[in-house]
Amino acid sequence: MTVDKVNWAYIDEWKKKEEFKTIWIPYGLPEIVDPVNTAYATGIEVQPAWNIPQKIAISTTITGAFYSKRGNPSHPQTPDEIYQSAREACLAGSPIVHIHVRDKDGYNVLDPELFHRIIDPLKKEFPQTVFDGCMVPFLDGEWANMLEVLKDKLLDVTPINTVAAYCGDTLFVKPPHVMIEKTRIVQELGCKPQIAIYSDGDIDNADRYLIKTGLLQKPYHWIILPTLPGGSPMQNPKAMVEGLMHMYNRIMEIDDKSVIIVCAAGRASSYLATFAVLLGLHIRVGMEDTVWKWPHRNDKITNNAEHFKSFKQLVELLGRDLATPNEYRQMIGLPTK
Repeated sequence: MTVDKVNWAYIDEWKKKEEFKTIWIPYGLPEIVDPVNTAYATGIEVQPAWNIPQKIAISTTITGAFYSKRGNPSHPQTPDEIYQSAREACLAGSPIVHIHVRDKDGYNVLDPELFHRIIDPLKKEFPQTVFDGCMVPFLDGEWANMLEVLKDKLLDVTPINTVAAYCGDTLFVKPPHVMIEKTRIVQELGCKPQIAIYSDGDIDNADRYLIKTGLLQKPYHWIILPTLPGGSPMQNPKAMVEGLMHMYNRIMEIDDKSVIIVCAAGRASSYLATFAVLLGLHIRVGMEDTVWKWPHRNDKITNNAEHFKSFKQLVELLGRDLATPNEYRQMIGLPTK
């Protein structure tokens, strides 16, 4: 039982002394509350507009290297499925499309023939679209395949993973000499390196090996992929907000002009991307980084184009505009088309 500790006798005494009402002295008349100015000074804007970007770039990832139809039956896996899903995303207006290719067993490969098979017709039909893709040589011989894909100018952007982690049950390590040499090659071939980070340690790796060495050219372009197993854990909304703010602040300490994309990744998925939009950051959506539409439910993504369109609508509901491919190119220092 709750004990009532209010001194009602004292309140009754005040009822006898004065009329009960709110104290209200409108010093700023004729305005009750001026939303812009104060009567006590001139030239002071009391509620200035936020300084956040009007344009937000959205990248749509088609398949990635991690998930299969066992995790999501709708996952594009064959070359035809990847092409059709990428084409749907382009038709939906996605300014950036992120491409991986899979072999006949469904595993990620760096096969130049498959990249040409998927990207060539897309470039012909959608010449303005920015195409990026992960050039991560896992197998013997794939370094040469990576070079061929880059020399053939199939990609405008490619991530440089500065990571050493267990991604799920798989050890994923990019040795320093590999990330350094890959960055050099990517830049020399006119492709934009995108620093791919999973936790704050990856930020430090990028700073030590790529930035402080003077190798990486500005503007620095980062992509944050938290919440994947082995990355920055985001098991609830509070952890999501604290985790993303921590990584964002560490990047800004290195260079406050950095261009940052945040992935709708793992369980945090759409909520993480929404928080990124609120911060004025760019986002990557689609099936590479998560299987779930929302963090608190088990509904799975069924179509990449529809996933993109839902975030385009979110951006517009928040009064922002989707960046065009050329606006994104300008942001990250690539020539426009």
